Amino acid sequence: MQSITSQFREAFASDKEPLEAILGHGVDIILNIERPYPPLLRRPADPASPKSIEVLEIHIKELLDLGVIRKVGHNEEGEITTPVIVEWHDGNSRVFGDFRALNTYTVTDRYPIPKI
Repeated sequence: MQSITSQFREAFASDKEPLEAILGHGVDIILNIERPYPPLLRRPADPASPKSIEVLEIHIKELLDLGVIRKVGHNEEGEITTPVIVEWHDGNSRVFGDFRALNTYTVTDRYPIPKI
């Protein structure tokens, strides 16, 4: 595993380097979900402390600036994930998306990549 991560070092973030976007590897994803979104996907966000909101805004701005995520248009219903902040013992944190609810409504790919 270490040889793979060192060979493709630019694809992995470490605690010593800032997160960077990998250019040229963008993927357009189309979700096959009927609109309006099911109630489970339109659930309001859980309450958060002012400190958590501040940390979340910093992480989201960083991901927007890198082009990893994009803002959803004002005419789209787009809150399909709940952000989760994981904080480590050293004070650093990372934001993740909880897509479990979305996964229950996503249509499975009928033509997966064949085993070679």
